Amino acid sequence: MRREQPAAAVQPRVYTQPPAPSMMRDQGFDVPKGYCFHPGHTWVLDEGRQNARIGVDGLGAHLLGKIDRVEVVGLNRWVRQGQKLCTITRDGLAVDLLSPIEGVVVSVNQDAVKDTSLILNDPYKAGWICVVKSPEITTNLNNLLQGALVGSWMQNSVHRLSTMTSRLGVAAAADGGLPVSGLLAQLEPGAQRAMIREFFLT
Repeated sequence: MRREQPAAAVQPRVYTQPPAPSMMRDQGFDVPKGYCFHPGHTWVLDEGRQNARIGVDGLGAHLLGKIDRVEVVGLNRWVRQGQKLCTITRDGLAVDLLSPIEGVVVSVNQDAVKDTSLILNDPYKAGWICVVKSPEITTNLNNLLQGALVGSWMQNSVHRLSTMTSRLGVAAAADGGLPVSGLLAQLEPGAQRAMIREFFLT
């Protein structure tokens, strides 16, 4: 087993907004080209020089809906792939999001921290959450969903979502696409926890 590397002190950097992603329609979803996805519904964009920009994907953002607060683990913190990266809170319900990649958190999107609506309304651009410096980015990306796999994976996620919510009489998604915004808030606590485990893996 490889030992976890200590987090080297990294001076916080200000990262500009990423360029608008080129979107393609796949299985009824708008999927950004070049982005890779973790099964816990976070995404990563390789920006070169070991920099990886991270956010929550459109399906995950719509499940959450209105967000009250987002808290990232902290600058200079080393996170492993699949480890808690941030916590999103809505109406007292806290949802942990997993890091799609391993490395040191070097920047947090303060615009999204101050205006959390960006995460829902523009998840692949202005709503990014943080940047991680990832020395093993190539290996990490090989463990993620990308390219032609993304659309079918999202469609499968919506199918699972519909199955979970049908017995509750709650509409899961419009026309088989993204879930109704804020679906989690419409569920009772037990169903909320089950859905968080199923889709955010926490």
